[in-house]
Amino acid sequence: MLLIDPQGNVLFAKNAEEEHAPASLVKLMTLYLAYEDLEAGRVDWEDPITVSLKASRTPRYRMGLRPGEVVPFGVLLEGVAIASANDAATAVAEHLAGDEESFVARMNAKAQELGLTATRYANPHGLPDPAQRSTARDLAAVTDHLLHDFPGVRTILGGKTFIYRGRVYSRRVPPFIETGGVQAFKTGFTNESGYNLAVAAWLDGQRFVGIVLGAPSRGLSFLDAQRLIRYGLVLSGLEPPAENHRPALPPRKRGTRF
Repeated sequence: MLLIDPQGNVLFAKNAEEEHAPASLVKLMTLYLAYEDLEAGRVDWEDPITVSLKASRTPRYRMGLRPGEVVPFGVLLEGVAIASANDAATAVAEHLAGDEESFVARMNAKAQELGLTATRYANPHGLPDPAQRSTARDLAAVTDHLLHDFPGVRTILGGKTFIYRGRVYSRRVPPFIETGGVQAFKTGFTNESGYNLAVAAWLDGQRFVGIVLGAPSRGLSFLDAQRLIRYGLVLSGLEPPAENHRPALPPRKRGTRF
């Protein structure tokens, strides 16, 4: 686990340097590169994207894309962020780089540029691959860069639902995300990784980023994230401690930067 404050200081860290399968948190980098191209004018939100056979066959979780169908680029990004759709991530990668392999090379180059020295990408969606690894520290960094460099991404990272081909895709949002200042989050799960979660919460214009890796259940990953965010807000003086409150998380490496 890892929690960083608005200045990038580490407020809490536990096994933050330990290599871990990132699962769908890989999609944070996919979104970063997509928004980079949107901002540069190399692609537009409404651009029609033709789905390849390979993209349509990317295993679950999926939007159910069909080979040859045409989908707006922005809809694919919503699929990546909200439905965590692997077929949408492949379609985005192929459109931006010509093929998945070239996009992965770009992902790894950007990781080096952003200082993610412990991260190695093998695909744009997060399905298991022994070569694909990251750490809580690196995942906090890419989340922080994504939200800082492209604030508009909060719209889809905070989205609950979107509609494609008449079907409503939704994700269950725990109450603390709706009431605790959390406005952006991304989940990830494989049997190898366990339940991973990246969250960002704002209070009084200040942003905290928390990463939870390898939780044994989805519910526990959200519980850990809730405790992290609450701890950071109390520690920073943005929320008062409860009566007789004792911090649930001891400070580790406080004052260091990731």
